[in-house]
Amino acid sequence: MIKVEKLSYGYPQKDLYKKVSFTIEDGVHCALIGTNGTGKSTLIDLLMHEDDYLYDGKIEMEDVNRIGYVSQFSAQNQKEDLTVFQYISQEFVKLGQMIADFCKEMETSEDLERVFEEYQKTLDEFNAMDGDSYESNIKKQLKIANLQKLEEQNIGSLSAGEFKLVQIIKEMMQSPGFLIMDEPDVFLDFEHLNALRNLINAHKGTILVITHNRYLLNHCFNKILQLENTDIQEFDGTYIEYNYELLATKIDLKEAEAKDQEEIDRQSEVLAKARKKATMFDNAALGRAVHARQTMVDRLKARKTKAPFVEIKQPEIHFELGDVAEDEDILTLTDYSAAFDEQLLEHVNFEMKSTEHVAIVGNNGTGKTTLLRDIFENKKDSIRISDEAEILMFSQFTEGLYDDEKTLLKIFEEKGFEKEEEAIRYLKKYGFEEDTLYQKVSELSGGEKDLFQLSVLSLEKANLLLLDEPTGHLDVYAQVALEQAVSEYKGAVLMVSHDFYTVANCVDFILFVENNTVRRMSPRKFRQMIYANHFDKDYLILEQEKKDIELRIGKMIQKNEFEQAKELMASLEEIIKKMKSVL
Repeated sequence: MIKVEKLSYGYPQKDLYKKVSFTIEDGVHCALIGTNGTGKSTLIDLLMHEDDYLYDGKIEMEDVNRIGYVSQFSAQNQKEDLTVFQYISQEFVKLGQMIADFCKEMETSEDLERVFEEYQKTLDEFNAMDGDSYESNIKKQLKIANLQKLEEQNIGSLSAGEFKLVQIIKEMMQSPGFLIMDEPDVFLDFEHLNALRNLINAHKGTILVITHNRYLLNHCFNKILQLENTDIQEFDGTYIEYNYELLATKIDLKEAEAKDQEEIDRQSEVLAKARKKATMFDNAALGRAVHARQTMVDRLKARKTKAPFVEIKQPEIHFELGDVAEDEDILTLTDYSAAFDEQLLEHVNFEMKSTEHVAIVGNNGTGKTTLLRDIFENKKDSIRISDEAEILMFSQFTEGLYDDEKTLLKIFEEKGFEKEEEAIRYLKKYGFEEDTLYQKVSELSGGEKDLFQLSVLSLEKANLLLLDEPTGHLDVYAQVALEQAVSEYKGAVLMVSHDFYTVANCVDFILFVENNTVRRMSPRKFRQMIYANHFDKDYLILEQEKKDIELRIGKMIQKNEFEQAKELMASLEEIIKKMKSVL
């Protein structure tokens, strides 16, 4: 259906793609993955609006009558006076009215051929969307997403997660030949994430989805496109299978690389001896031999085995710790409440020690971000923060945090970096290549903006971190890096997150929001609740076993213990087989 051949495109300061080729076949559910800033969103915009771009290469779309699109940014109008059902059915009602108008016009029109042609075109579009059954189909889709209770609810009253799902249903209902979704999972709670999974899996058409969500990647796709370093790798199969193949490839490449290095070292030793001998004797033949040997070593280095898709550098995220007594209560809430048009939270009571890591978890729209912001501003009597607390906050809303017209380098110079090389060296730890440093903040992707915010926060010391959906736009590698940084941080962390893995891997206890208040629960209790209500227990346990084996294999590769790594790959394959049986 979609065929891209030798596509090249970039900005003046950065190449995005160099002669990349891939296909997306009819009916395939394809995930587009890659580290932050590689040009994934630009690629899908190019597919949708190729006439707006000056690119080299070829893009072919066969039998694509319409491209559907769901943005990562919701465009919810709180004042829109439509029910959910009315909102989803707008296009059907419009086409139905057009058909009725054409029928009426045909009774009196003198240009009957033109009217009939337009009538037939509209009727074909209506039928392609199964227009006669749209009312029952909308109900079916709402049921798949477990949103049937919202059918008559006003669109403006929905939470952000609910509205995102309704947007997706609306696009799917119009039967596009090709549906593109850009990070549709951002900030969805556990219930809505499962609903999105069900919607994707029930969709019969072709889908291309940008996502970093590990749960969706494992459950929803049968083709993977990975965009890295201006190139695309294409894999027909599931994300779990793709990761296995990458790891197997990494072992083979690293083993070959080690052998290459042994030969380079051997030849370099011979070269050093030859050069030493040549300096002792004035002999033209010896000089030519040294030159030939140098050429051989250079050639060996040039062809040394490389791994463009398995050697992806993980950001080095680190939080600087301020000073605070270990056993001191750094934060206490007593009968805290928050309300806007309606009551969000009330009678909230909890305290945190100065070394505890805590996650606030709950459905979309329950006041979690408001709670975090109130703590940061510290203007309510119900909030008590230690006098020694040094607070930093990560915001899920990046607009206005920095001057959009300034470059990353300029902002870091203003933060005290006197030498450009120091700023470049520091930002590289967070995954920013040198050409990116001269881009304006407005030119960054969502994930890059989040990484940049983390890099700025890490310049300052704190003993209480407030993190509001820090993994929302981060790629998988950055998510893992953030989890490690939070786990290693010795201060207090209060984090809002909907990412199960981040919550399960990083915290001492959970504050679960329900019935307008919070209740404390242990990670074990939280996992049991998730197993019972949202995710499959066997699957999550197997995934943890898979992760542990992958880490062990990674350490063996670092030590050049390739035979032992290959033996563990057999165990990994067995776990993957079990995981596939419960997916």
